[in-house]
Amino acid sequence: MSKLRKCKITNGVFWVEIPEAGVYILCGCPADAVKHLKKQGFIQNRIVGEDKYESGPNAILLSDLLVQNGRFANLAEFPVMQMLYRQGMMLPNHPNNTNAKPMLIGSEDQVEAQMQYIYRGNYGLVSEEELINAGMSPDEAKELMNVKLKFAYGKIHKTKDLLDAVIVKNEPTEIRNGVFIRHLRLNVFELQYQGEFITVDLNLARHENYSAPYSLGFHNIKREYFAIIHSGQGDGWDIKRPAMSSIIMFQGKVYLIDAEPNIANSLIALGINVNEIEGIFHTHAHDDHFAGLTTLMRADHRVKYFATPLVRVSVAKKLSALVSIEEKNFSDYFEVNDLEFNVWNNIDGLEVYPMISPHPVENNIFIFRALCEDGYKTYAHYADTVDLDALNGMISEDNAGSGISKKFYDRVEKEYLQEVTLKKIDIGGGLIHGKAEDFREDTSEKIILSHTSSELTSQQKEIGSGAPFGMVDVLIPTHQEYARQYAFQHLKSYFPSVPLYQVRILLNNPVISFNPETIMLKGGTIPDDIFLILTGNVEHIQAGTGRQGILSAGALIGEMSALNNAPSADTYRAASFVQALRLPHSLYIGFVKKNELYGRIEKIQEKRKFLQKTWLLGYSISYLRQVMLTRAMSFHHYPEGEIFLDKNCSDLYVVKMGKLQIYIGKDVLETLEEGDFFGEEGMLFGMPSLFKIRATEPVEICKISGNELRDIPVIRWKLFETFKKRRKHLLDPTLNSLPIFYWRNEYCINIQKIDYHHKQLLAKANKLCEAIDSKKETPILDASISFLIDFVLYHFAEEENLLREHYYNDYESHRMKHQRLIEDIMKIKKQISNEDMEMNMEALDLFKDWIIDHILTEDRKYGPYLNAKGVF
Repeated sequence: MSKLRKCKITNGVFWVEIPEAGVYILCGCPADAVKHLKKQGFIQNRIVGEDKYESGPNAILLSDLLVQNGRFANLAEFPVMQMLYRQGMMLPNHPNNTNAKPMLIGSEDQVEAQMQYIYRGNYGLVSEEELINAGMSPDEAKELMNVKLKFAYGKIHKTKDLLDAVIVKNEPTEIRNGVFIRHLRLNVFELQYQGEFITVDLNLARHENYSAPYSLGFHNIKREYFAIIHSGQGDGWDIKRPAMSSIIMFQGKVYLIDAEPNIANSLIALGINVNEIEGIFHTHAHDDHFAGLTTLMRADHRVKYFATPLVRVSVAKKLSALVSIEEKNFSDYFEVNDLEFNVWNNIDGLEVYPMISPHPVENNIFIFRALCEDGYKTYAHYADTVDLDALNGMISEDNAGSGISKKFYDRVEKEYLQEVTLKKIDIGGGLIHGKAEDFREDTSEKIILSHTSSELTSQQKEIGSGAPFGMVDVLIPTHQEYARQYAFQHLKSYFPSVPLYQVRILLNNPVISFNPETIMLKGGTIPDDIFLILTGNVEHIQAGTGRQGILSAGALIGEMSALNNAPSADTYRAASFVQALRLPHSLYIGFVKKNELYGRIEKIQEKRKFLQKTWLLGYSISYLRQVMLTRAMSFHHYPEGEIFLDKNCSDLYVVKMGKLQIYIGKDVLETLEEGDFFGEEGMLFGMPSLFKIRATEPVEICKISGNELRDIPVIRWKLFETFKKRRKHLLDPTLNSLPIFYWRNEYCINIQKIDYHHKQLLAKANKLCEAIDSKKETPILDASISFLIDFVLYHFAEEENLLREHYYNDYESHRMKHQRLIEDIMKIKKQISNEDMEMNMEALDLFKDWIIDHILTEDRKYGPYLNAKGVF
C-alpha cells in the first residue's frame, strides 16, 4: 500500500496524508476549506478519556496565487483555528498537545501574509495603545485588553510561536519526519517520502471556481421597505449552512450585515448581484464574518462600510495583512462611514445603534430601526455575544486587576436584553460565544437563534425561533414598486441626453420575472423583445468560445440583435430569479430612431464588446459602468518599433490588436497581446513607469482615462496585483541578464544624493552575494553584512531628514516602513552566528524585498514630489 496518499476534496483543494510520518496536509485553503474536510470525513470527532476533540490536518499548503478566477485562494485562519483549538494542539494539558506545531507551507510572501492575517484574525488589536488609537479611552482600553487576555489564556502569541513555516523552493525542502516538498512550477508541487512521489496541482481551470460546501437553491426575494433576509444561521464549522449573517432591505437599497466566506454563492441564490450592494454593516474580523469582504473588494463601486472606528481599524489591519496593502488603502476599496458607539447614527433614514460586545477581537453589535405609522420597528443583530456567566467570571473585585468591572458587566447584560421587534442572537456557546438561556426572559417580539452548527435542544427551541436560508421578516412592508425605480435610474443613465418624456415611453412596459436557469435569449434567434435587467444575475455564454460571464442590473439583453434584425450570436440564461423590464422590439426601434441614437449605441456596443474580452475590464464591471467607461476610451494606432515613454501619464493602455514588449535595459520581461494592459504605476501611484514598452508589430491601443478607473475597486485590485507581479520579474534570474543587485539607470528617482546612496547599497549587497556564492570565510561574511546593515540605517536617516524638511505628505507612512524594515534588520543582525550561513541568505532575501518594495516603489513615489520642490 502506498505511503503517500492524495484525495481531491473539491475544486482546487486536496488532502495528502503520510500516516507513517504523522503528516496530514490540507492542500489549498479557500473559503470554508474546513467545512469541505468535515463534509468529506477528513475531520472526525475523537474521544480520549474525558477529552473530546477533532482529527484533521496538521499542515496547510498555500497556493502561490492569492486570487484565482476572482476568488481568494488562501484563507488559512479557520483551518489554523481548527488545528489549534478544536484539535487541541495549543490547549494547555490537552492530550493532543504534543508540542508539535501546525505548519504553513508555501512561498515566502504567501506564508508571511498568512502569518500576519492569522495574527490579526486571532487577536485583533493587540495593545492598549492600539485600542486608544482606535478611539477608546485609557480606561476602556485597559478593560477591553483584560477581556482579550482572558480569551487568549493570558497571553497574546505571535503566530510564529504557534505555527511552523516551511518555505517551498525549487529544490526539495523537508516538511517533517522525512517528508519533502519542492516547487515544480506555478502552483504545482511535488511531495516525496521514502522513494514515493505525488504531484499536487492547485491551479483552477479557466472556467472553474471554488465551491461552497452546501447547496442553497434559489429564492425569489421581493424588495421591501424595511425587511430582514436571513442569509446565514450557521457558524464557521457548519457544513450545511452559511455563517451567521443578514441582509437588510431598506427603501429599495440592499445592505449586508457581515460578509460570510461564500457570500458570492449566497447572493446568487438570493437573486442579488454584488454590484447592487449599497453598504455593509460589519461586526468584527473573524473569518466567518469577514472573509466575504474580499468579494466586495471586487465590486465595480466602493461599497459603503459601516462600523465603529474600533472595529474598522481592527478589520483594516487584518485585511491589509491578507492582501499586502497598507491600512490607509482600505478606503480605496470601501467608502468608509464610521459609526459612533451608543448613539443612533442616521444612514439615509435607516438608524443604527452600535454597542460593544466582549469577544477575542473588537466587536460591535447593532440595533437598526425605521419609522412607520406605529412608531419604530427595530432589528437587533447580535454577532458575536458572550456567555454572561463567562463574562461574570471575569469581574475583578478591586476593579483594577486583570478582569472587568461590575459596571462593564451590567452594561453588557442590559444591552443584550433590550426589547426590540426582531432579534438575532449568537448561541454558539463555549468560551467566546453566547447561549440562548441568557435570553429566556427577553421580551422582544421575536428571537432568532443563530451562530451554531449543533441541533437545537428543546430548551433552546422554547426561547427562540429558527430561520431557514432565504426566509424574510418584513418589518415595514412596501407600497412602492422599486423595480420601476431601478428601471428609471438605469435608462436615465444609459440615455442621459434623451428627454424624460421619451424615457417614460420605455418605462410604460411590463416588469416580468424569469425563473432560474431559464433561457432569456437563445443564440441564433432574433429577439422579439429586449430585456433590461433590474434584479438578479444573468449568465452570458459567448458563441464559439465557451466563455461565460455574469451580467447584473442595468444590462440590456438583445439590444443590437433587435436593432439590426439579426440573430443573437450569444445565449443568455437566468442564473437566479431575475426581474427585467420588457421592451418590445418595435417600440425600442422607434425610440432609437426618434432620438437618433443608433450610431451612439453601435459605438458603445462595439467598445463594450472589446471590454468584455479583457480580464481587467470584463464581466466584473457592471453594464452601466462599462457604458460610462466607453465615454472615456479612445483608440490609437502605432507602428512597429514605437516606444512608449510618457513618464507622467496617469491613464491606462489596453492592447486591442498587435503585440508589445515590456522591457528594462536589454531584458524583455513580458510580452503583451490582445486584452493585456500597461500604465498601472502612473494610474495607481502617479509615478513614472519603471519599464519601457515597445511595439513589436503594428498595434492598436485603447487609452482609458485613469480618472474613470481609479475609483473602481475591482480594477484597483487587479492593477495592484499586476503591479506587484511585474516588480517581481526583476528578481527572476531567467528574465534578467544582470545580477539582482546591479544598478540600472531606470532605478533613478532623479535626486542625486539618494540615487548615490542606492547605487552604494546595491554595490555592497552585490559584493555580499558574491562572497556567499564563493563561500568566503564566516568572519568576512559577518563583517560584510554588518557593514551593509549600518549603511542602510544611515541611508534611512538621511532620507527621512530630506522628506521631513520638505514636508512630504506621506512622510509618516514612509518613516513607518523604514521602522519595520529596521526591526527586521536588527533581528537578523542579532541572530547572525559564526556557523549560520542560512542567516546570511535570509539577510539577502530581506534586501531583495527591500529593493523591490521600497526603492522601486516607495522611493520612486516621492521623486516627482521633491523634484517639483526644486530638489534634484
